[in-house]
Amino acid sequence: MPCPATAGTACAVLPLGDSITEGCCTAPEGGYRIELFRQAVTNGKNVTFVGSLTNGPATVANRTFPMRHEGHGGYTISGGGNGGIAGTITDNAISTYHPNIVLLMIGTNDLNDNIDVANAPSRLGKLIDEIIADAPSALVVVSTIIPIGAPNADQRTQTYNAAIPSLVNTRAAAGKHVVLVDTYAAFTKDASYQTTLKADGLHPNTAGYVILGQSFYGAIGALLPPGP
Repeated sequence: MPCPATAGTACAVLPLGDSITEGCCTAPEGGYRIELFRQAVTNGKNVTFVGSLTNGPATVANRTFPMRHEGHGGYTISGGGNGGIAGTITDNAISTYHPNIVLLMIGTNDLNDNIDVANAPSRLGKLIDEIIADAPSALVVVSTIIPIGAPNADQRTQTYNAAIPSLVNTRAAAGKHVVLVDTYAAFTKDASYQTTLKADGLHPNTAGYVILGQSFYGAIGALLPPGP
């Protein structure tokens, strides 16, 4: 179990990624973390978010909302664009905040901006290994990325996402604490997702972020300790 067993101690969750983790473009910009926290409170679970950045509402479900995250707008897996979250950002977040669970959702900017797309899965694999090395007892929840609206980008997205299960399964089979969440599948269950779940070509709207929050809660909810 990755979460603390001490009564009253919250499980520390590090949301790690790009602007979708940040919660961009849909007020109050807490992103999927809002619904994830709401699910935890509703189900009597004790969770907090950690990271160097803050945003989101003051309260959710009548509880103080933990605003911290490590979602960097415009960032890639590694290199290009605004920079990669691999390396210093990830290392510092884990060494500073000691998360019990890492929620990793990254790659949208790589694919949308056509940055080293062929090597994107292998670069993601290296980032997963970096997180495992930094926090070997933490659970790493690796998400597929949601559909991108730009021309040709969705095929790149599907190719990238198709490589992720083997990245996760290989490491899980080796005894690493890694699981997969397929948020792409959760989005595309709704045939009208571009209008019902998206704020723009890249980012979810409020309903879309709810889908993401429910998806992540589905992966970690049973692991969270009882609420205060």
